[in-house]
Amino acid sequence: MRTTKATNAVERLKARSGNPQFAAVAMAGGLFYLVDRSGGTAEKRSEPLPLDEFVRFVDDFGPKKPRKVSKLDLAFEAQIKKSKE
Repeated sequence: MRTTKATNAVERLKARSGNPQFAAVAMAGGLFYLVDRSGGTAEKRSEPLPLDEFVRFVDDFGPKKPRKVSKLDLAFEAQIKKSKE
């Protein structure tokens, strides 16, 4: 279960970044760190972190997932901006 949560976070990062060479490495004591193998060697991208901190780090790392915005959301935001003026 623990490694599944870390692996899923890395899979989300791979999808967001378009880089399939990211990997999670598990250490003794339940610590994980992120590596990037795109350069031919495994470059460490984080220090060993507990599971929840690792997942938070990976979710914040790299490009963010674009927010889906509907026409109604845009109209509502425009209305809020007008009311503040």
